[in-house]
Amino acid sequence: MSSKLLIDNNAISRSITRICHEILEKNKGVKNLVLAGIRTRGYFLALRIAKKIEEIEGIKVNVIEIDITDYRDDINKNKSTNFKIEYDLKDKNVILIDDVMFTGRTVRAAIDCILDFYRPCKILLAVLIDRGHRELPIRADFVGKNVPTSLNEKIKVHLNEVDSEDCVLITN
Repeated sequence: MSSKLLIDNNAISRSITRICHEILEKNKGVKNLVLAGIRTRGYFLALRIAKKIEEIEGIKVNVIEIDITDYRDDINKNKSTNFKIEYDLKDKNVILIDDVMFTGRTVRAAIDCILDFYRPCKILLAVLIDRGHRELPIRADFVGKNVPTSLNEKIKVHLNEVDSEDCVLITN
């Protein structure tokens, strides 16, 4: 299995900065804004985006972590994490954040999780990589990089917080 570097640490940083500016522009600032990172790498990307938004705007943005384990459609429903969203998202503008967008099923599960607890004003989606191959009618509002792939290829995002390096690889 061979892997090829798609994005290095500098390109990840630039993508995050661009996504932040797009989020701020679309939401006209940070009022009522909450970042919801999908566990695991989506959460760390959400923390980075929050930090960059604070540098730009001088205002701290709340970040929550979403665990979609109980909402996935490909695992046994008898297992339960008893996950609850403790932060009140009612009437908030939620930016759902994940590392890779593929079929759309992870995003659907995260939306279901949020809506089980609250009714936010709106939910928008930010992803570092959109690789295509949607199985559901879901589209990201903010994309770091579109990477057309074949179904047999895999995209792997490495983040310092989890993998001790920042890069995106594609493998056959």
